Amino acid sequence: MRFRLAVAGALAAGLAAPATASALNPQHAGLQVALRAQGLYDGPIDAIVGPKTVAGIRAFQRTHGLRVTGLADARMRRALGPFGTPLFGARTIERGEFGWDVAVLQFLLVRHGIDVPVNGYVDGPTVRGIRRYQRELHLSPDGVAGRATFTALGLQTRIPVSAIVGVSVRLYVVKPGDSLTAIARRAHTTLGTLARLNRLNPGSYLLVGAKLRLPASVSVAATDATAVRASIDAWASRYGVSSSLARALAWMESGYQSSAVSSVGAQGVMQLLPSTWKYVENVIIRHPVPHTTDGNVEVGVALLHHLLGVFHGDERLALAAWYQGERAVRQVGVYMESRVFVADVEALKARM
Repeated sequence: MRFRLAVAGALAAGLAAPATASALNPQHAGLQVALRAQGLYDGPIDAIVGPKTVAGIRAFQRTHGLRVTGLADARMRRALGPFGTPLFGARTIERGEFGWDVAVLQFLLVRHGIDVPVNGYVDGPTVRGIRRYQRELHLSPDGVAGRATFTALGLQTRIPVSAIVGVSVRLYVVKPGDSLTAIARRAHTTLGTLARLNRLNPGSYLLVGAKLRLPASVSVAATDATAVRASIDAWASRYGVSSSLARALAWMESGYQSSAVSSVGAQGVMQLLPSTWKYVENVIIRHPVPHTTDGNVEVGVALLHHLLGVFHGDERLALAAWYQGERAVRQVGVYMESRVFVADVEALKARM
């Protein structure tokens, strides 16, 4: 079922205009994730269109033959491929979906204290994050983001949002000239949230030197996406693997985040379990690999090369084996959930 909320149009309206440093539009998080996937943005996923975001937009427009305006218009979003559409609020978001709206959903969940990856792909951790948020708001915890969940995340009306529960805080000392509104804006939170957190009257004066509790920053940390892509390309060339395939797989696994750790202990850009790392070292490449970002990429690409060899170059089976295990593919075939993963990686490959 597809539907369009008023919030989608309201948020989308800001995409065609540059934002000031204090203007936070959740739709811009989708833009930043899409640019990061292209290796054109290394800043935080903070939904603020600053100089780095504009530079990424311009670079994409130049390399794709678009008019260089620095504005993410509809034509550019189409050129971004799978991560360029749809805008947040245009569809129900379920497990296996990926796109601009998924990145926005993940960004909003993180801002509400729910720890999920922000990579534009609805995997297990994201589904669990949606369910946790739904339980906190007394919504049906089905792990599917629909009208009620969007209303809570996007508009925060009709449904009481427990914005403070479970969110870590940091202290801020009030300085001369500060106002509660200005502090809330700099902390990327709302005046009401800040007032409730500190039990203040929003209209009262602030005393210089007073200590305020601020929600801890929830911006997704910057990562050197350019360096990660360069590492992927180098090892893909070394092992004779399609760099587009390797890039797409790495993005689906971690969003190029070297610090990513899954709930089962998979680590790094390629999301490798310690046992998988040892297997690649001891059986496939037969030499130790340093536990660095570049080493993680090397091990992952070497494993991908191995699986492509095992399945005679069949990317579909190799990706399924990556997701569910080589033995499982041989014995029972491709799982239904693996088909979603494989289709997503293959769709993304064309844009990487």
